[in-house]
Amino acid sequence: MISKKLQDALNEQIVAEIYSANLYLSMSFYMEKEGFEGFSTWMKKQSAEEMDHAYQMASFIIKRGGEAVVNQIPAVKQKWTTPLEAFEDTYKHECRVSQLIDKLLELAISEHDNASQDFLWQFVREQVEEEATASGIVDRIKRMGDSAIFNLDQQYGSRA
Repeated sequence: MISKKLQDALNEQIVAEIYSANLYLSMSFYMEKEGFEGFSTWMKKQSAEEMDHAYQMASFIIKRGGEAVVNQIPAVKQKWTTPLEAFEDTYKHECRVSQLIDKLLELAISEHDNASQDFLWQFVREQVEEEATASGIVDRIKRMGDSAIFNLDQQYGSRA
């Protein structure tokens, strides 16, 4: 059985994951409009991954006897000036999500909820990868400059 406090916190994280999905979808629209099909594809896959996180969290809550709900999702940013700006926002956003996941894990630990701790560790590990990937893309764009942006676009469009 999941506690009400942990259930509510996970439901808040579901909102954060859907927000993330919407943010990356918005970024994909920007990238496509600007002719960066590869980056657009990368962002669409990222969006789908974030929605999958929301689904996993909802299923976990339900399996533990709780109630999964979707509360209001805030509007996301719609415009960027460059792909670099979008990926810098991606990195900042992933850092914020990492903080949220860490707080969820701390709550699960404080409640001595081993099942929730085990469940949340997968997201902690994934956030390390997501932060590193976003940071790496920002670094590559900065190092390689505008002349290489189209090569990077093609490369990131092949994301599995």
